[in-house]
Amino acid sequence: MNIKSIKNLVSTNAGFSTLALRLPIAIIFIAHGAQKLFGLFGGYGLEGTGQWMESIGLAPGYAMALLAGSAEFFGGLALLIGLLVRPAALMLSITMVVAIFSVHFANGLFMTDNGYEFGLALLAASVSLMFSGAGKLSLDNLLAKRFA
Repeated sequence: MNIKSIKNLVSTNAGFSTLALRLPIAIIFIAHGAQKLFGLFGGYGLEGTGQWMESIGLAPGYAMALLAGSAEFFGGLALLIGLLVRPAALMLSITMVVAIFSVHFANGLFMTDNGYEFGLALLAASVSLMFSGAGKLSLDNLLAKRFA
């Protein structure tokens, strides 16, 4: 990967508004990832989440739990500090599409019926960050300036 590729990956024309999107979304993703990976916040950890994923047809369950949990936890951390936001947002977008269609879509839109509205909101935020980049207050912006 050359310098121009790195600059394109971390560049952003967004202002400070992306920070208002990045921080709450990051906290949500970190918490959900911690549930899957470490069993925190009432989660089941890798073993329990893996068994559940296997039961809904996402096999091998343990590997799927590791992938989803890692995307959420580490992707959330990337959003929080504003480092490599575009690739992190891409992985989070893919994770949300899988969650929506494998778990929630058949239940309709509303969260009260275990529907996909929350997943859709997280998907929209992730896609937005994927296109906009991290914004002015981010490590990505510092890196982009360094590679200018």
